[in-house]
Amino acid sequence: MSDSPGDIGALYLELSRRVIDAGIKLGKASAATVGCSLKEEVWRQDKTVLYRYLPLPFTQPSRAQPVLICFALVNRPHILDLQTDRSLVQRLLAAGLDVYLIDWGRPDASDRDLELHDYIERYLGSCVEHILQANNIDALNLIGVCQGGTLSLCYCALHPEQVANLVTMVTPVDFHTPDNLLSKWARHLDMDLIRRAGNVSGDALIGLFLSLSPFRLMHQKYVRLFDQAMDTRTAESFVRMEKWIFDSPDQPAAATAQFVQWFYQQNGLIRGTVQIGGRRVNLGRIRCPVLNIYSRQDHIVPPSAATALRRYIGSPDYTEQEVDTGHIGLYVSRRAQEVVPSRIVTWLRERAT
Repeated sequence: MSDSPGDIGALYLELSRRVIDAGIKLGKASAATVGCSLKEEVWRQDKTVLYRYLPLPFTQPSRAQPVLICFALVNRPHILDLQTDRSLVQRLLAAGLDVYLIDWGRPDASDRDLELHDYIERYLGSCVEHILQANNIDALNLIGVCQGGTLSLCYCALHPEQVANLVTMVTPVDFHTPDNLLSKWARHLDMDLIRRAGNVSGDALIGLFLSLSPFRLMHQKYVRLFDQAMDTRTAESFVRMEKWIFDSPDQPAAATAQFVQWFYQQNGLIRGTVQIGGRRVNLGRIRCPVLNIYSRQDHIVPPSAATALRRYIGSPDYTEQEVDTGHIGLYVSRRAQEVVPSRIVTWLRERAT
């Protein structure tokens, strides 16, 4: 059997689908929907949509500026609102924060020429402008998650006056740390070939991420599932996670090639060589308060890749928060739910203007 990332992804995609189907047939996962908080569309351009979450009833509004969440391009953002007891969004809303989220949509062949400039300046930038105008404010709070954190760092460096406070979560900054397995793999890719081949398959990306830690991410989780009593709650939670893991959108060829080349291959974020629309991204221009949250057991963004941020930004107000989870665990694990939302809320409240 071939062990290429694409083959591994296809194998476990099929296994996951069978597990999901089995759970539904048993009547134990039929209610496993994704996303639990009410939201409304407030802006759209091409396939990118900006949502505003509806405030929770009987909640006192916070004095803090509105929060914009910028998630990764390579996964769907509903992992941050998976279910009521595992929802960063719900916890932020419960604290009275005004919460917005960018959904990048599902790129198709017509989007193959979209570049990072489009995502950072046209889409992210337009979302920021919409929120600022709608709330009659000069700056907002920005939460960047994983790859979305890297995009957020670029935007904040280019437009520091529009970001009051920046929160980065499992965000790669130094892409050449010795323990970065994904970086070592990506350095050997032919990006010109990828550009010519078209959009990058979501299934191929799934296979790649799973192959970085195959025993823990594939074999062990199914063993643990069948070792547990398959009650409704367990089955529904598992199905939601599986749906999210195996729902990676295809990636635009041009933007993907740029991201891999500029960040993974050239380590341009800390070397100062990344240019967006002809403007150099200088992390030293980020002088707003920064909260950097990372995972101790992260196999995709090792702690050393995330904590490098402290050495390059210009902010005198920099805080780190380590959480003893893996990469995905930072979004949904009980340990993370006990630490991450309250840390963000307290940190933002202390810096509310």
